[in-house]
Amino acid sequence: MSKKVALITGGSRGIGLGIALKLAEEGWSLAINGVRDASKVRSVLEDFESKHVDAIYCQGDIGNKEHRERIIKNTLNHFGHINVLVNNAGVAPLERQDLLDMSEESYDRVLNINLKGTFFLSQMVARAMIESKNSKQAFNASIINISSISAETVSINRGEYCISKAGLSMVTKLLASRLGTHNIPVYEVRPGIIETDMTSGVKEKYDKLFSQGLSIQSRWGKTEDVGKTVVALVRGDLPYSTGQVIMVDGGMSIQRL
Repeated sequence: MSKKVALITGGSRGIGLGIALKLAEEGWSLAINGVRDASKVRSVLEDFESKHVDAIYCQGDIGNKEHRERIIKNTLNHFGHINVLVNNAGVAPLERQDLLDMSEESYDRVLNINLKGTFFLSQMVARAMIESKNSKQAFNASIINISSISAETVSINRGEYCISKAGLSMVTKLLASRLGTHNIPVYEVRPGIIETDMTSGVKEKYDKLFSQGLSIQSRWGKTEDVGKTVVALVRGDLPYSTGQVIMVDGGMSIQRL
């Protein structure tokens, strides 16, 4: 169990990949999950291989029970254990609609992946972590949930996303309480506006908002900003903060006059 292993959902692109890259720099082995075909992430794995990082791709939709089981099985078969679970995978509504026009289909899709899938994946991983702890008390483990400022900041044209992230905040507190006796801390990292391929379509909008003082630090967040925060958590730099929210939003959430 000397090898440090992190399972990162949604880890082949965007924020998840930014987290994976920073963990790789710290010597972590990686199980990267995503829904895309393995051929689409070959270049990502080749990059890790060139850096002598033991990284595997675990394809699967965390909203699907059989897929969740396969993701965990593939990770444990390859590495034998999981030290850190980074719950990063999530989807936005396929179509933004006013809150009063939101469909049940859109609500179910977003909540099934962002909240239900994340919770039950965490449940499975937590059980595996406890088994590892029971066999070796010095085994270090933690769970990190990547949520969003949308957990508290309202967007009435994507209410299902906000609801899913608010729910994930409670999942963090629940898991932190349940796993505390096993010395497995659980954290919530709450990014603000992060520059990724998924936000490229709204670049002009947020460029303008940043110029108008949207956040105290007047710039887009970078995936590496989130990655560095996760590294600090898994390294144990915040050893007395289980269940807490770590903001990575450039001060956007601070109310100002």
